Amino acid sequence: MFHNVSKFYRIKTILSRQTLMFSLELFVTLSNTTVAQIKEWVDQIQIELVTLADTASAGKSLTQIFLDNQNLYTVESNDAEELVARAARNIEQLLLKRAGALETLAAAAENFQMEHQWEDEYALNWTEALEDVFKKNREDDPTLLWQMFGSATGLARYYPASPWMDARKTPSKIDLYDVRRRPWYIQGAASPKDMLILVDASGSVSGLTLKLIKTSVSEMLETLSDDDYVNVVYFNTWVNNTACFDHLVQANVRNKKILKDAIQNISAKGITNYTKGFEFAFEQLYATNITRANCNKIIMLFTDGGEERASAILQEYNSDKKVRIFTFSVGQHNYDKGPVQWMACANKGYFYEIPSIGAIRINTQEYLDVLGRPMVLADQLAKQVQWTNVYLDALELGLVITGTLPIQNQLILGVMGIDVSLDDIKKLTPRYTIGPNGYYFAIDPNGYVLLHPNLQPKVYSILTSSILPGLDRLHMNPKFQEPVTLDFLDAELENDVKVQVNARTHTHTHTHTHSLTHTHTHSFCLYVYVFSRTLCMCVCLCRYIDRGVRTYTWAQVNGTDYSAGEEWTENAETYDSSFYKRTLDNDIYIFTAPYFNMVGVKLNVSVWMNSFMNATIKVNVRETLSLHVDCVILDDGGFLLMSNQDEYITQIGQFFGEVDPVVMISLVNTSLYSFNKTYDYQSVCNPERDCKAAAGPRSVYVPTIADMLSIGWWASTVSLSLVDSDDDMSANMFKESCITEQTQYFFDNEERTYSGVLDCGNCSRMYRAEKLPNTNLVFLITDAKTTCLSCDPRPLRQAEQPSQGPDRCELAQNPRYRKGPEVCFDNNEDDSDCGGGTSLSPSPWPMLGLQLLLLWLLTGPRHS
Repeated sequence: MFHNVSKFYRIKTILSRQTLMFSLELFVTLSNTTVAQIKEWVDQIQIELVTLADTASAGKSLTQIFLDNQNLYTVESNDAEELVARAARNIEQLLLKRAGALETLAAAAENFQMEHQWEDEYALNWTEALEDVFKKNREDDPTLLWQMFGSATGLARYYPASPWMDARKTPSKIDLYDVRRRPWYIQGAASPKDMLILVDASGSVSGLTLKLIKTSVSEMLETLSDDDYVNVVYFNTWVNNTACFDHLVQANVRNKKILKDAIQNISAKGITNYTKGFEFAFEQLYATNITRANCNKIIMLFTDGGEERASAILQEYNSDKKVRIFTFSVGQHNYDKGPVQWMACANKGYFYEIPSIGAIRINTQEYLDVLGRPMVLADQLAKQVQWTNVYLDALELGLVITGTLPIQNQLILGVMGIDVSLDDIKKLTPRYTIGPNGYYFAIDPNGYVLLHPNLQPKVYSILTSSILPGLDRLHMNPKFQEPVTLDFLDAELENDVKVQVNARTHTHTHTHTHSLTHTHTHSFCLYVYVFSRTLCMCVCLCRYIDRGVRTYTWAQVNGTDYSAGEEWTENAETYDSSFYKRTLDNDIYIFTAPYFNMVGVKLNVSVWMNSFMNATIKVNVRETLSLHVDCVILDDGGFLLMSNQDEYITQIGQFFGEVDPVVMISLVNTSLYSFNKTYDYQSVCNPERDCKAAAGPRSVYVPTIADMLSIGWWASTVSLSLVDSDDDMSANMFKESCITEQTQYFFDNEERTYSGVLDCGNCSRMYRAEKLPNTNLVFLITDAKTTCLSCDPRPLRQAEQPSQGPDRCELAQNPRYRKGPEVCFDNNEDDSDCGGGTSLSPSPWPMLGLQLLLLWLLTGPRHS
């Protein structure tokens, strides 16, 4: 089956004053023109362009050569089901091979730990024996990438060795990397969780204690993965949701950010009412009409303490101990810790103390050790390889997924992991069998994509220009600490394919057939989309380099005007280039605007222009035309290609909504153009800087004498100051992940002729538009913009703009489907150890000495 190959031409020339001057023999303003005249000009433009394109490209000759040699080739149809099944088998074999190496490592680690002669408590010693197993695995499979072990104490071993990368690169040189906060460790250390964080916001927690609570809750959120569900509520006399969520939501990056931002708005007032707080928390955890993790149920209580045990409400809602309660006594205070500790011990939880900022990170993640107890009791049943979502490797391996296994010996000792690069998986999905517009994609049980052409996170740092392995040259991603979670429904554009040509984006619609299969590992579902119109001919005419600097041309290609580009904005592989993909389902000629001061394929359009002008334009009316009428040619994306106005020449290639907004808005309103708004969840933006505004005296916390005599208060105050200043410095040096919104414009229907009047009050402008047959162009003639300046609105933006994205609160009311865990390990273990209070406990003698020194400095004699 053969389809005529569509034509795609780039008009690259320096437009002069002679560009598109049209005859004014019958009129001085647009009101004197007739539809017949405009159609005549449009037909003439179309004929001239198509003739020039056919002559320059020899496209018809190539088609004839193809037809004349049909005896030299055969055409076979693709079997989508067989293609996806074969790819799934190949990916499954790769994952099973990696899983085998992982199981070998896990078994060896547990044996080494049991056989190790303990002389101290440091995991560094017994894990040294893992080096030999790492090397043996690498010898058996040279394609293995990172093999790593993360211990419950924070020790991390990576093989092969690599210079450590400071992800923050802050001037303070503080590297806060903690293996226990990496996505692969979090997922491997415990089963999925439904977590309700309960924050005491009574008047007694004001000042530094409240700031410690806010920081602690933010750190707690970082211990959750996409398998978990969470909400944060605060209570005093009454109970309120911190954010707009009225139930548990998935602990993905965007939801956690909303919760973190909302936490900062909590203020302390009123009295503590534990009964109302716990009642509200249990009702959210027991709600059955929402999507949840359906495994461990947890309440995290952050408070400064109190006398109430809330035993009645705990007995009413949690007599069977199905919900674990972890309690955190925060700040320096004199409250009895007994009631808060009892809440944890009576409900299979654990009690922690956070007297200062130094205790936050360690005490907000040790609860994972408690949740790991059921996995230890389950023994072999819990030793199932789990695969993470896609994330960016900390050591610059690129986009990876990680297989994990827990390491245990009566307790969770840590997590073993092996990385699989997305590049290795992509190599197992043949590219050239389904056409350039067909693609494979895979999704995990959370609905996030493992493979998809739209999975292209863009992260940029001004501190480095290195290109990460495994990432597209056009999308540099130096550091991306968050999981690259792209929901499949966000990746797909409802059958609309967005094609980027240089910096401009066009949309076109086509039809796919698709087939799917599951891998036997049950970790992912693999699909294939096959373009419905199979392209059976591929003739390589040239290697098109879209951008470069003429000054740095090193070698000319004989007989052409091509040169090797120094900077590539178009894919070097013609098969993957945007202009090739864009034309596959169009039996028309495709034109796009040039990039000035760039090199590439050039069509000498000036010859066509001169020929056209000689046939239609009288010299004595050209100047008058330029003053009264704007004549432009736009493409199907609304970008300016040609104009008769000198001031438009430098705007060639820009979106017409920025050149003449009022006309573009009218073209949209008359349905010549329609538009789609899409979100890019993988963009980067400049970090938002908080305004340093003055505050009233009531917002300032005044430390008491007890605070000033407490080493914990001094440690927290100094540490928080360092953290704040460090954030200010890093904000200037890094961009951050964000959501951007972009609008794509396209022809809405098959109508050829459009017209209208722009009423601006004191004046008006007429316009007429006519599509050029068999092209992606439209000719627009309108009264000049300079004749009516009173209705010039703000520019109509098409380019990417920072956005908040869709309303997350509305999306939370209708959560998307997720498969959920196949096995759950929750609360069936011995809970006798529930914590006696973990805190920073300095020796009393140094503490007394510091306090005496401080007292002497405050009361001692002054010297001038």
